Order: sequence, then structure tokens, then C-alpha cells
Amino acid sequence: MAIHVKSEVGPLKKVLLKRPDIELEQLVPNSMERLLFDDIPYLRGAQNEHDIFAQTLRDQGVTVCYLSELTAQTLMRSSDLRVRFVEDFISRSGCVAQSYRDALTEVLLAIADPHELVLKTMTGVRFDELPQHGTRSLAAMRGDRTHFVLDPIPNLYFTRDPFASIGHGVSLHHMYSVTRNRETIYSEYILRYHPDYAGKVPFYYTPAEPFTLEGGDILNLSASTIAVGISQRTMPEAVERLAQNIFADESAQICRVLGFDIPSTRAFMHLDTVLTQIDVDKFLVHPSILESLQIFELTPDGGRNVKVRRLDESLETVLAQAVGAESIKLLRCGGGDQIAAQREQWNDGSNALCIRPGTVIAYDRNYVTNELMEAEGIEVLRIPSGELSRGRGGPRCMSMPLVRE
Repeated sequence: MAIHVKSEVGPLKKVLLKRPDIELEQLVPNSMERLLFDDIPYLRGAQNEHDIFAQTLRDQGVTVCYLSELTAQTLMRSSDLRVRFVEDFISRSGCVAQSYRDALTEVLLAIADPHELVLKTMTGVRFDELPQHGTRSLAAMRGDRTHFVLDPIPNLYFTRDPFASIGHGVSLHHMYSVTRNRETIYSEYILRYHPDYAGKVPFYYTPAEPFTLEGGDILNLSASTIAVGISQRTMPEAVERLAQNIFADESAQICRVLGFDIPSTRAFMHLDTVLTQIDVDKFLVHPSILESLQIFELTPDGGRNVKVRRLDESLETVLAQAVGAESIKLLRCGGGDQIAAQREQWNDGSNALCIRPGTVIAYDRNYVTNELMEAEGIEVLRIPSGELSRGRGGPRCMSMPLVRE
């Protein structure tokens, strides 16, 4: 199958990445909050760290695909598809871009190479790049020639969020932030029109849904059970709608969705910032969620609705049942030290990427959590993270598995 992901720990065979590029250098202090950054990463450092991440995956036998390359391959199929992509992209880029639609269309379609076109949509377009007829406006005449009419998309290297692989299907997301909603267009065109995926992948959610949902909140616990975080970025209504759509697919094996209600804060923006699976019976967890966490179970009711109930069992019991283990062990991010837990969770100490049972990729800076995992028999493949971590996402955030054994 084109998509095959039925666990968090099955040997990873194929993964989608996005190498950081010029879009990071378009960040300035005045735009950081709007573009969801707390700092400005150094591009060359981020690229070097990301290249080490990608090579670490390859060294472990994982096929690495890049978002920009797959999108470009998709657009090569026809000129009509290329035109439609540009039209869709501008339509999803907000009122400023739409007000310069003709000028932006001219700029983008003048780029003959599909890969360069894709990169330009990611980098953004400024007023001073528009043809003359696109600059006869009050905004342009103010003289701010660095003002963007098409914003850059610096969050793209977190490929986990725009869509999620679920079994043999995908959920394509309505993102929490307006600036990130454009990110879904790349995966949508790949999944709908690329020859490796077209017609082969059922969609369990689309951006047309009214409720926000992001991929960092989705964990594939087993072939029959997924967990979805109710978080800052994912609404409870989205979890219910996703469950309805999955249960309606007779070919789907999933018959149980667990809703994990976590604190709605930027520090805990997604479920995978506080809980990731690192072995068949071990999970990393941020200890601050343990007292407040509520868990709900959604199951089919035989019609279009779902049955929902609150679970009173402990997190350990719920996870053990979901992954089919007699028991599971929770390893606390930062160990038992509250300061270390907060520091390392902020730098994604709980966000490890499992590439096979008992082997994970993790940021080197989270040494307390890494040593804790190793003491429990987990192989930790450390990658540098001085720049990548400034975007508030770890190895799991930066990867979208396409195929796991």
C-alpha cells in the first residue's frame, strides 16, 4: 500500500521530511509571533543539523523523501495541474495575497522549473518582486519594499502536522493557525495527484472540515487504536469527526479512538510534545500532565455517530491495553527533577522518533532524558539541535512516516 502506518514503533521504512530553506531567513522580529516562532534559527546551522537527521535515518535503512521534491514531481504531470496549484495556493494565502492575485500569478507561473516554483511558494513573495502593475496600491506606495504579499512558511520543516498517516489512509488537516493552513496544499497535491499515491489513499479528514486538527496530536498505537490529543491545536469536535470518518471506512481496521485531553498551552501544543512511544512497552511522558490528564474512548455505534465514554483507568493501563502489552512503563522527561523536566520538555525532550522497537532519534541537548532512556535499554541516536529546536519541535515533529513494517 502507498501508506502503511499501524504503530508508533514498527520498523520505519519510508519517511517524509522538509529540509529547512530560505523561508527561515525571511523571519524578522516583527513577524515571529504571527509565524509561530519564538526565535530566529540560523539557516546554515539548521540545514546542517537537518542533514544529519536525514542521514541518521538513511543509516538505519529508512528511505527519505522530501516534500518539495514530491510536490515538484506532482506538478510535472501537467501544465494544468501547475496552474491549478498556483491558483489554489494564492486562494489559501489570505486577503493580502488574494488582492494581488494577478501579479502573484504572473510571478509564480513565470518560474519554469517546478521545483523552483514550489520553493518560491515556501519562501514567500515581497512587494518589490511584483511586476509594476501589481504595485499600484496604497500599501506599495508607502515604500515598505520588504513587506510580504505572500508570507513565507517557516514551519514547513515540521512535516508531522499538515497531515497524518493512519493505517493505510491519511487525515489532511485544518490547521490551528491561519499562516499554517497553506502547508496542507503540498501534501494534498502529492496524495491526490502524485503517481505513487493518486487514487490509493483514503482521506479521513480534509481542510474543508470546520474544526482544527494537527498531526502532532495523532499517535498510531496499534492497527485498531489511535490516540488523538485534545490540545491547543486540536478541537474535541475534530477528534469526534475524525473518528466518525475512520469508522465509516469498511477497509479500516481502526475501531477505537482515544481522546487525550491535555493542557491547552503553547508549551504542550500537541500530544507528541508530552507523550511519545519509544518501545513496545515504554513511553516518554512529561510528568506535569499526569495529574490533569483525562482520557475518553470513542467507538462505533453502528451508524454515523460514535459512542463516547470517559475512562477511569490509569494512563499506564489504557496504554497497555491499546498497544497489547501486559504492562507499560512511563519514563518521565527530565527524570525526577522538576527543573530538568520543564527545560527538556521545552526543547522537545518528550518528542523522540522511534525508528524500530527500542531505538529512537532524539535531540542531543536533552541529556537527562536521553540518559534515562539508555538506562532502560533504549538505544538513543543523538542529533544536534541548537538551531532546529528554536522552532519548538523535535525529531517526531520533523518527520511524517509513510511506511512502517
